[in-house]
Amino acid sequence: MRNIAGAAAALLTALVLTGVAGCTGGGDAASPAPSSSQARSSDAETPDGPDRARWRPRPGLAWQWQLDGRVDPSVDVPVYDIDGFENSAADVARLHRDGRKVICYINVGAWEDFRPDKDAFPDSVLGRPNGWKGERWLDIRRTSVLRPIMERRFDMCRDKGFDAVEPDLMEGYGNDTGFPLTARDQLRYNRMIADIAHRRGLSVGLKNDLPQIPQLVRHFDFAVNEECAQYDECELLKPFIEAGKAVFHVEYAEPATEFCPESRRLRLSSMRKEPELGVWRKPC
Repeated sequence: MRNIAGAAAALLTALVLTGVAGCTGGGDAASPAPSSSQARSSDAETPDGPDRARWRPRPGLAWQWQLDGRVDPSVDVPVYDIDGFENSAADVARLHRDGRKVICYINVGAWEDFRPDKDAFPDSVLGRPNGWKGERWLDIRRTSVLRPIMERRFDMCRDKGFDAVEPDLMEGYGNDTGFPLTARDQLRYNRMIADIAHRRGLSVGLKNDLPQIPQLVRHFDFAVNEECAQYDECELLKPFIEAGKAVFHVEYAEPATEFCPESRRLRLSSMRKEPELGVWRKPC
């Protein structure tokens, strides 16, 4: 739920990334606004994955993003994005009975001292604080350590019945993590995260990381973005829309009257939220 890197950093990394695709980095080896009812009926699901059809959200779906506290199911939208640890299988089932698809929020880029699996992370992969209380960046080069942890987290999402995963903090390479992370390291890690989700029949969203969209759009089923309008970056999300994949977008500071016309033109699923990501929302 953070847009850590600013627009200037994104522009700089975009220049660095020119020509980067299908790369391998150092470290461990990685394993291979319609109505709710209209939106639900128009969703396409194609059999893909080991156990079930994988959900593929299309552009224009309305959504709710609530990470503060247990989910409030009263918002009439076809998609909910909620915390995977703080909500139960019963909460997910309740939303499913109302016809909603449900996305599982999981932090894949930082260690959190308030999660039940905090002791699974060795000190060697913990970097500098990322500005959020109780969190430290992860050394994403250490895939042999991090992959099993993320697999267990995604198993939890699957077992609770979630349809998809929103992996957060997927752009550590553009931040002061305490590790010499490169764009290639990030591409490799993000592709690994997508693979973990797909192997479990879950769809997966690319969170922020706008400079690497050209290299990653085919690996992800949708995008989640914070504040592209504030930083004049929303055009960078067009590859997802052109591929028929939803872009779930929020702004925190920009007035809805300022960003909604452009969001509608680009077919983004946009709303304004408070940074705490509670129940309140103002959709376009």
